[in-house]
Amino acid sequence: METRPVAQAMRRKLEAALAPVLLEIDDDSAKHAGHAGARAGGESHFSVRVVSAAFVGKSRVERQRLVHGILAEELAGPVHALALALKAPAEA
Repeated sequence: METRPVAQAMRRKLEAALAPVLLEIDDDSAKHAGHAGARAGGESHFSVRVVSAAFVGKSRVERQRLVHGILAEELAGPVHALALALKAPAEA
């Protein structure tokens, strides 16, 4: 479990909304130090991998919009960039 507050909040929200069979959240902020949106304490750039039945029948764009809606608060605040890999269980 992440010990960082932004990652923890993202995990809680994604688990509650999507009941994922797989959820990986990686803080990539160190790779972006000095770039726009990078914060000194990290937690500004993330890679998120989700496998969930909630994605069945949804296009790539619909899946991204769903996750962006779930994480709207984080995207409006501390999260500058979010790389997403979103799959239905049969695709994983």
